[in-house]
Amino acid sequence: MELPRLVVVGSGVAREVAEISRDLKLAGGALIVTGPRTCELVGGEISRRLEEGGFETALMITKFSKIEEVERAERMAADMGAGFLVGVGGGRSIDVAKLASVRVGVPFVSIPTAASHDGICSAQASLTIDGETTSVSAQAPFGIVADTAIISQAPKRLLAAGCGDIISNITAVRDWKLAHRLRGEEYSEYASALSEMTARMIVETSSELKPGLEESARIVVKALISSGVAMSIAGSSRPASGSEHKFAHAINRIEPGKALHGELCGLGTIVMMYLHGGDWRMIREALEKVGAPTSAADIGLAEETVIEALTSAHTIRPERYTILGSGLTREAAAAAAKKTKII
Repeated sequence: MELPRLVVVGSGVAREVAEISRDLKLAGGALIVTGPRTCELVGGEISRRLEEGGFETALMITKFSKIEEVERAERMAADMGAGFLVGVGGGRSIDVAKLASVRVGVPFVSIPTAASHDGICSAQASLTIDGETTSVSAQAPFGIVADTAIISQAPKRLLAAGCGDIISNITAVRDWKLAHRLRGEEYSEYASALSEMTARMIVETSSELKPGLEESARIVVKALISSGVAMSIAGSSRPASGSEHKFAHAINRIEPGKALHGELCGLGTIVMMYLHGGDWRMIREALEKVGAPTSAADIGLAEETVIEALTSAHTIRPERYTILGSGLTREAAAAAAKKTKII
């Protein structure tokens, strides 16, 4: 089981990154992986703070979550003899740093600038390999520095997407229980309970979660971290990734870059909850309250794209059994999508 050694959440905590790194007993140089815009806003400041604290740093600016970027980070880290990597930004920078740190054999620190998905804490990295979005086993962050002053200023769409990613745990856990009962898949009651509790917390507080508020950022970040911990306990992404994630990946396969990961997972959760015979209206209402999309039209998806995704989603990670089983017929997919009003 891999869990972060230290999690620091609060207003202005990014300024303490050097002290936190010393508390973690990190040594040597730090390769900071960040995006172009994030570098201007936060990454450069993280570099300066670390250098003032006695750490040598190098910056790598990345625009893509591709395996080639992981290889570039690996080379840069090896060339400078980095003692640890730091991912500063959203999913792209953190995932690149996460996997590169495994390949180099050093720890990595996660510094999220948005509460948009649970990759800020998980041991999984989402990368584009041969044109396909793929989940790759990596390592959990050695430490997490979540500055709510920074995260609360992220675009409101990102916070809503993070809520969608957390809420999707509800159907992920149902799929996992189903696979345990029908296929004898290994199952963790504790990981399952933690994941589901985290999702329920967001559903129950959905009307209070507002962009621009540090308290909202704190709640969502802590939920995302709990979701990541559940995956670490399970030793896989099972507690937080099921049929709704298959649907999200299927949409991305058909129309890449059309929507954020958490937005698509939220949309998928509505229809998968319906297929499970659960309270899909509760999911829909919670997503509406946090400002997440609840229909294909909200994110510019054609009805045909949704139906195609629903009928092909079972082919993604076919070894992972879900409510989709061996696939939906076109008629069943269209009926489910229309019943739940996602088309």
